[in-house]
Amino acid sequence: MKTHDIQWYDLFQRRTTRRDFFRVGGSAAGLIALGTLPGCGTERSFSFSSNPFSFGVASGDPSADGFVLWSRLAREALDSGGALTEQVAVTWELAEDEAFSRVVRSGSVLAIPELGHSVHAEVDGLGAGREYFYRWVTGGESSPVGRARTAPSGSPEQVRFAFASCQNYEHGYFTALRHLSMEDVDFIVHLGDYIYERRFDDFGVREHEMAEIEVTTLEQYRARYTTYRLDPDLQAAHHAAPWIVSTDDHEVDNDYAGIIPEDDQTVEQLILRRAAGYQAFYEFMPLRRSSMPSGPDHPMYRRLRFGDLIDMSVLDTRQYRSNQPCGWYFETGSEPSCAEHVSPDQSILGETQRDWLLEGLGNSEARWNVLAQQVPVARLRGRTPEGEETWSMDKWDGYPAERQILLDHLAETRTSNPVVLTGDVHASWVSDLKRDFEDMASETVGTELVGTSLASGGDGQDMTPRGEALLSNNPHTKFYNGQRGYVVSTVTPESWTADYRVVPFVQEPGADIGTRATFVVEAGQPGAELA
Repeated sequence: MKTHDIQWYDLFQRRTTRRDFFRVGGSAAGLIALGTLPGCGTERSFSFSSNPFSFGVASGDPSADGFVLWSRLAREALDSGGALTEQVAVTWELAEDEAFSRVVRSGSVLAIPELGHSVHAEVDGLGAGREYFYRWVTGGESSPVGRARTAPSGSPEQVRFAFASCQNYEHGYFTALRHLSMEDVDFIVHLGDYIYERRFDDFGVREHEMAEIEVTTLEQYRARYTTYRLDPDLQAAHHAAPWIVSTDDHEVDNDYAGIIPEDDQTVEQLILRRAAGYQAFYEFMPLRRSSMPSGPDHPMYRRLRFGDLIDMSVLDTRQYRSNQPCGWYFETGSEPSCAEHVSPDQSILGETQRDWLLEGLGNSEARWNVLAQQVPVARLRGRTPEGEETWSMDKWDGYPAERQILLDHLAETRTSNPVVLTGDVHASWVSDLKRDFEDMASETVGTELVGTSLASGGDGQDMTPRGEALLSNNPHTKFYNGQRGYVVSTVTPESWTADYRVVPFVQEPGADIGTRATFVVEAGQPGAELA
């Protein structure tokens, strides 16, 4: 058999050839057109021995007239009803009240085995800035009730939301998410590392399924998401408000860069792994069909609007980036500079996404312009014991030429009130974004709010040697905290208030929540100040 005749499989396990797999632009793009989902056919009626909605429900990507609704049918229930390989009709209902006495919309979606019997319903035609309740029904069984809210239109007086990231199941309980479910927020932004693909240190708290392996196949990723999605605290947070989600690295492979793997995988293996990881992410998330993956390509960057108050650009800093420079490896933390590091060809966004972002920022008429993304933008200078400067090459520090393009663009277009939301680093930081980080007197062009992890890294502590070094070497960084939690942002036309909410421990359940610090950004005055 010739190499180009080897049989590969696409998103729906349909046979294809390696030539087809790589036929678009020399990459693995274009495998699945959005119109090629299996047809509806004639679905049968099923009955189940247990409630099939054990994963709960979720909503996401709110717009002024709607949102997407999600759920997924449990394998055990499907098996009991003889439906594991069948299409199952699932009805959704939307009401103005939690008792569903005022149902305003309903519809039906087919849960198909090719997408793991997940269901996504895009609802539109609703009122702006309105609260709704929803549920799913099939086989005489009903799901839990979820709460969703449309985005506001016009000129809202306030938008209140939370952002969070990094929830390693093995490192702790999702207590912070339980508290987040009780916050009065319009939506929740999750900045990545929803799952972890392998073990990173053994905290002895709880274990993944197949805990000793690194997941690589679609079925393994599905099993990993199942472990996370059955967590009651995570479900509670999904039930409480719409989520806006993106991926970082652990949804596929630690610190991958584009199609470059972290370790001894081949490029071809990572491409196949990306296809599996991205499909599982889509299956388990409240995403619109426009974000449906096509083989190893996942169109995740997008823009959401909340009246004329907020334009939010959700970025993807993994899928299109150049490889980390200077022989960087994650266990070393940071590296001295090299010629590759400062090359103008180094990109963390990719040209297409960068152009889309800059055009959107330049044309925005919103009061606040938000970049919801994964890794720190602000300079994070480190030093060796000998005093040599080092840089964390996996962050924007590894791509300084592109970062300068962004900072210069913010300054030159006078982008209104830029705020960057960041995850990844398992600690809370607040930084001024300087046009020239070497000169503290240079213009501050924006504010970066870095949120800590939800569980990754275990209990954490208020200050660490890492935090002390960060503050010492980077005077534009004003705050550090190493505990676990999330950030609640209250945004008005006049100000942005960020409450850093933390729990004292996650390695045991039951921690209380508190506010460690509150920072305020005044409109027209970039940079945050401690309240």
